[in-house]
Amino acid sequence: MTWAHAMFKKILVALDHSNADAALLPRVKELARLTRAGVLLIHVSTGWAAQWQSDLNLSDSREMQEDREYLERVRAEIEREGFEVEALHALGKPSEEILKAARAKNCDLIAMTTHGHRLLRDLLYGETIEKVRHESEIPIFLVRAGQAS
Repeated sequence: MTWAHAMFKKILVALDHSNADAALLPRVKELARLTRAGVLLIHVSTGWAAQWQSDLNLSDSREMQEDREYLERVRAEIEREGFEVEALHALGKPSEEILKAARAKNCDLIAMTTHGHRLLRDLLYGETIEKVRHESEIPIFLVRAGQAS
């Protein structure tokens, strides 16, 4: 086993369900291929229904359904390319759910994009990255959105 193979066993990939994912996924796949790491895809739905679903016993919102479908499409696509991949759809605050999933699934690396395409996403993901960066015990791999390969 080479140094690269021992480096990462599982990479958590935080998807934001936007065009920014097109910049992140090719780089993560290249890294996973080099290190033979498994991939854990996570998307956190953040809308009103997602925030309050358990407290108010709400049914899934359209956003949540679309997020789950998107996550499953990406998972299937990456799996077809020969990667070991699982997907996790979470609800709530992205930074908390990303950190919780990374710990629970024994991830060695967290991969994220540096910004979304809308002001709200820029604020949300900027805050998410800062919190994850300060609280993560594992390295973080950041890819600038809009730089698809």
